[in-house]
Amino acid sequence: MNSNIKFCSRYILLCATLWPLLFMSCEQKTAETFEIRGVYGNPKPFWDKGFSLTELGVNAIFVHSGSINHDMVNRARSEGVMVYAEFATLNGKNYVETHPEAWAINEKGKKVQAASWFMGVCPTEPGFRQYRFGQLQDLLLEYDLDGIWMDYVHWHAQFEEPEPILPETCFCDHCLDVFSKDSGIEIPDGITSDKAQWILNNQDESWRNWRCKVIYDWTYEIKSIIKEIRPKALLGLYHCPWDDQEFNGARRRILGLDYNLLKETIDVFSPMVYHGRMGREPDWVKENIRWFSNRLNIKKDSYPKVWPIVQAYNNPGVISNEEFEIVLKGGLAGESSGVMMFTTSAIAEDKGKTEVMKKVYTNLTEESDN
Repeated sequence: MNSNIKFCSRYILLCATLWPLLFMSCEQKTAETFEIRGVYGNPKPFWDKGFSLTELGVNAIFVHSGSINHDMVNRARSEGVMVYAEFATLNGKNYVETHPEAWAINEKGKKVQAASWFMGVCPTEPGFRQYRFGQLQDLLLEYDLDGIWMDYVHWHAQFEEPEPILPETCFCDHCLDVFSKDSGIEIPDGITSDKAQWILNNQDESWRNWRCKVIYDWTYEIKSIIKEIRPKALLGLYHCPWDDQEFNGARRRILGLDYNLLKETIDVFSPMVYHGRMGREPDWVKENIRWFSNRLNIKKDSYPKVWPIVQAYNNPGVISNEEFEIVLKGGLAGESSGVMMFTTSAIAEDKGKTEVMKKVYTNLTEESDN
């Protein structure tokens, strides 16, 4: 009996030693697995309601660069929250109107019209490139940011609709000259519409490849600027979530998004899986992130990473609390190591959605679909 008592005592002592380590291991694994519990938008709506970001489980904010100020950054830092700036890269609204040389031209030789609410710009126009790169430099010099998230990174089009708008662009003189020079292809003389038709009929593959390289070059230049000013800051990308086949391969063919190129420069991909906006079912988010993880061979413990952005905003229709929880958890599927939602106002104004976010963010466990 004496030996049994000694064995039990040692067993109890061993359990007392190992159980805390076991729980610590689980907590560390969860923290390592899910790095980002983010929100998109100015966090002021939460603060106005008396919340701290940490009590909601939030550890990162993603804010439009024009809305960032020092008070916001300082308060977020005081709550232990990371700050990332959304950078509206190829949005030409309010620029092309006063700089017509940067207006995208379609295959008919005409200026493009706004695609739904989005107005693109010619990505090769030198003046616009200088303008955007200067804005980025100013932003990085002014604020100590954890990263820059490029947005509107595609040729003029609109993918955030059930029926997307997919024009052929850009056939301005500058694009045609640069394409000819870069590819070594001589374009026959003629009016713009004739040149465009000749390219689409005779050099379509070269044209698509070149357009993808133009987009890639934007990511390369922006990453170079970031690393020069804020070497530790990440480069993220908000992007169209379509797979390789959807809309006849339009993600690459029209938007110019080639994952094989972009994974060389992008640290974190943020697929814009707005199920309501795109007329999809909530479960599509999980399916898409699983597909994306496999497509890019994403691994949680290495770069590039995937932190999707999901829809909470009630437009079109109403995103219910149940839907929101499904898409928020769906954003953590596959090899995702973080998630965020659009927008802070949509959450703060809805008590139910606030509770859903708090529950998911403060109780992230291995039951999330990895």
